[in-house]
Amino acid sequence: MLISSTVNSLRISTIILGFSNLSVVVVGGVLLFLVFPGCNLQRITIPVAMVSLAAAFKIFAMFKSGIAQKATAFSILDSPLDSSAVDSINRLRRRLRYRTWLWWSRFGLVMTLLQVSTAIYLVFNVAKFISHDGTSSECQQGTTSNDNKWKTKLLISFVITVFTIPLIHIFVGPAVLRWRSFYQTQDDVWKAHYQEVFDHGIREALCCLGRVKYMRVSKKDEVYSVARLLGDLVAYRASGTGHLELLAGLALLQRHSESPKSHDGLVEAPRETIQEAFAFHEFAEAAYTGPLLDLGRHTVFFPCAWLYRQGILAPWTRNRRPSLCGDNWWRGHAAAFLKYTNLPPEALRCGRVCQEKCEAAYFVVVLHHLRSVVICVRGTETPEDLITDGLGRECLLSREDLDGLINSSHICPDVKRSVESSFPHYGHSGIVEAARDLYVQLEGNLANKESKSSSGVLSSLLGAGCECDGYSLRIVGHSLGGAIAALLGLRLYHQFPSLHVYAYGPLPCVDLVIAEACSEFVTSVVHNNEFSARLSVGSVLRLRAAAIVALAHDSKTDTALIFRLARQFLFVSKNQRERIEVADPSELHSVAETVDELDHIVYVGSNNEDQSYSLWKESDETNSGCDTIDDNCENPFYDNTSVINSLDDPISQFLETVPRSENGSAGDRAEMFLPGLVIHMVPQQRHTSMPLWKGWRFQESVRNYKAYIANRDVFKDIVVSPNMFLDHLPWRCHNAMRKVLESQNDKGMLDVSQIM
Repeated sequence: MLISSTVNSLRISTIILGFSNLSVVVVGGVLLFLVFPGCNLQRITIPVAMVSLAAAFKIFAMFKSGIAQKATAFSILDSPLDSSAVDSINRLRRRLRYRTWLWWSRFGLVMTLLQVSTAIYLVFNVAKFISHDGTSSECQQGTTSNDNKWKTKLLISFVITVFTIPLIHIFVGPAVLRWRSFYQTQDDVWKAHYQEVFDHGIREALCCLGRVKYMRVSKKDEVYSVARLLGDLVAYRASGTGHLELLAGLALLQRHSESPKSHDGLVEAPRETIQEAFAFHEFAEAAYTGPLLDLGRHTVFFPCAWLYRQGILAPWTRNRRPSLCGDNWWRGHAAAFLKYTNLPPEALRCGRVCQEKCEAAYFVVVLHHLRSVVICVRGTETPEDLITDGLGRECLLSREDLDGLINSSHICPDVKRSVESSFPHYGHSGIVEAARDLYVQLEGNLANKESKSSSGVLSSLLGAGCECDGYSLRIVGHSLGGAIAALLGLRLYHQFPSLHVYAYGPLPCVDLVIAEACSEFVTSVVHNNEFSARLSVGSVLRLRAAAIVALAHDSKTDTALIFRLARQFLFVSKNQRERIEVADPSELHSVAETVDELDHIVYVGSNNEDQSYSLWKESDETNSGCDTIDDNCENPFYDNTSVINSLDDPISQFLETVPRSENGSAGDRAEMFLPGLVIHMVPQQRHTSMPLWKGWRFQESVRNYKAYIANRDVFKDIVVSPNMFLDHLPWRCHNAMRKVLESQNDKGMLDVSQIM
């Protein structure tokens, strides 16, 4: 019975490859002992023996990997959740078994590479053998021409088989058994499985980047929290939906809205606000002192551009540069920041570039010509920043975190009462921790408020009678840096009422009440469809559910789906794309088994730039009566009992857990929003035939931009668009603001000429 269940769990590709490798061993033995028993060892015998031996080792590796995979699956089934102290022991056992399976899988990968090497060696030797007309001094004794021909044909067939097997191994992935045969539709088990996948993958990636300490951690840490969150986000596997189906749904989302959104009725942002945001944007961009900024702008020659910005060609100027915490010997990060902003060394007062987890890199600059002190917070550039991004679950905001709102005399009393009466408040846990640490760096641990005047860098600059007394304080940052800057501003506004925060493409990081309350001193600038401004746990949950719904409404689950999906993701123009026909929704689950063969596939989506789609707004004529997922049409099988019984339908159960976009909370968690006044930079004309791979180098053909004061609810759902990642590049936001100011200047000159 146990053997039968194990055989039923085997993947089809495993069975095919197992028999193929066995055939290589058998045919190799026939060639060695029956066909060419007396051939030159260097010509045929050794290559055939090596290939056969590699195939035998591969069979052994597949066998051991299957045993380890089964043990891993059973360990995850025994302890899917870590809910008590006892579960820590089970989790350690689960982790060790997963690591065992991973190492056997990698041993199998090594054997696959060995098969490729021996196959290449065999090809060269067979080519030499055939070039001699299939004869040699040892092989031609007692043989005829016909014998040589069939021997040659057998040898060529053997070579083709040997070369094909490792290629198939590479494409089908390391799994020997089907995970679904163990996990079925158990939501918690799938979460636990992918938690282990992400946990080990992140730790190994960090180890490869020099962070070896993460591999030695056995307790729950930040990496564990990020992995658990990511595991929750791929729980759609429990609904019977595979990775490939989800990708198809994401591709289909782009086709549901052909026309651009209308911005009628929106108020244009004040010119003064755009002007000041534009003036301070270069400092947020300059905070990227690592190679990431130059990689995006110079591509091929980015190492040269980065080394030039780091001042490595002029090491004798080292002593003139300020010393920053974590900077290299020649103080290259200080040099890169100063070179980008074109500031003298004395303008940069302090900063930090090398940080730990949940810490932010920052620079403090004094601009006497603008009578401003600027705190520049860097966005995501290091693995530690990615961990901070990934800690996306909500955490409680303390009264100290909201000191600028609660105790400031410059806040409207009604806003104060709203904040006080609606406690508790929530924020993005990773960003909140980073903002708290940054506050300590700038102002010290101010638990004792009597020490405020003398403990911090800002107080020593902006305090009464100090160097910058009467100056304004500006905190700027891009992406993660913008969100940290906003949380820092919430705490500093009481001490420094001249403070204003400019966050460019920030992450949603506070709840709705706090986001509205800080509009007087926080401005969030969003460029077009950039993904970061819409990236939250709730939006990702709604995205995956929307993809499943879109696929159910418009899918054809046959092999052609793979090719249509590839065409859509590699950007084929509208005229070249074929219309995917609507199929019976009952076919939705039929590719679930096939998708298990493709679990290792990763993707990058792209499509026509005008086909961005606001996740829950259905523009299909067939769904014109449904505006949100809260309507009855949220489930494609609603009231369709003849197709699927909704009580037993795992997708129906899955959609019931999806957080609603219209609610103030994402299920059982608080919904995160963009902080402060939200300004949306919208292009008025885009080039619609540029593929994604060209968009990396060339700015879109945009005649002009307009800046609107947007409703923050618009950014609660991710917009699926091919430029959603490219729009996040910091220099694109800078160019957009410049074009807004240019268009306003042209309009002002036109108005003056009409008056004259």
